[in-house]
Amino acid sequence: MEKQIATISMTGFAAAQGSGQGYDWSWDIRSVNGKALDLRLRLPDVEGLEPFVRAAVGQFAARGNISANLRLTRVDAAEGLRLSGSGMRAALAALREIESVATTEGMALAQTTAADVLTLRGVLEQGPAQMDDPSALRAALIASLEGALAKFAAMRAAEGAQIGAVIAAQLTRIAELTEAAAKAAEARRPDWEAGITAALARVVEGAGGADRDRVAQELALIAVKGDVTEEIDRLRAHIAAARDLLADPKPVGRRFDFLTQEFVREANTLCSKSGSSRLTAIGLDLKHVIDQMREQIQNVE
Repeated sequence: MEKQIATISMTGFAAAQGSGQGYDWSWDIRSVNGKALDLRLRLPDVEGLEPFVRAAVGQFAARGNISANLRLTRVDAAEGLRLSGSGMRAALAALREIESVATTEGMALAQTTAADVLTLRGVLEQGPAQMDDPSALRAALIASLEGALAKFAAMRAAEGAQIGAVIAAQLTRIAELTEAAAKAAEARRPDWEAGITAALARVVEGAGGADRDRVAQELALIAVKGDVTEEIDRLRAHIAAARDLLADPKPVGRRFDFLTQEFVREANTLCSKSGSSRLTAIGLDLKHVIDQMREQIQNVE
């Protein structure tokens, strides 16, 4: 029975909008590849929001460079008014100067009231209105974020399934090449053995004092070094392990990357021990497909 692909991509995007508590807001979440979870936030000053956001994102992602941005706008565009200390002092200084000049000129001025001062330019300035209930707003923002994160996770899962399908096809090709290598290695066996026998005869004939048993042992070692049975067996085991990783719903990117290093090692050894052009060609094809697979795995969480 074919195993279900469960790989997750580290690339994703999601957005969400909402309103409540006198505000409109929009979330923007993006992620790209990363060795670990690197979360970068751009949030407005809402009390206690950041730790909630970090915890929420951590439930939906284990790896990747993720940015989460929140734009928060007060529905009532008119901002609250507040006194400007510097503006008020400048206005009072100007009034004192006016009253001093008027007294010098013998002019009588009406008494200045606080209301009069407030009408002067610069005494009042606009500023952000005070947030009525930070906890209620924070709860609404987190609920909206969780909806965005659900979309974000769904996108990463969908893309991960596509990547997994590509990797599965590459594993199928690697399996085909591995079996082709096994057949090529078996096909070269008669020539390989004949070559070793001929080499033994030449050495013994050319060196009359040579120890025939010792020479045979050395040639046997050469034959062992040229045997690719272990490489074939390990490639088959790596293919099975890779297919298990494809079906694992947990983050497997790091383990998969390590496994591809093992694939590369076996393919390199296969080429170095090939002893035939056919087996070398298969080994080179293996290295090419493994390299392509490794590129895809860089996207896996």
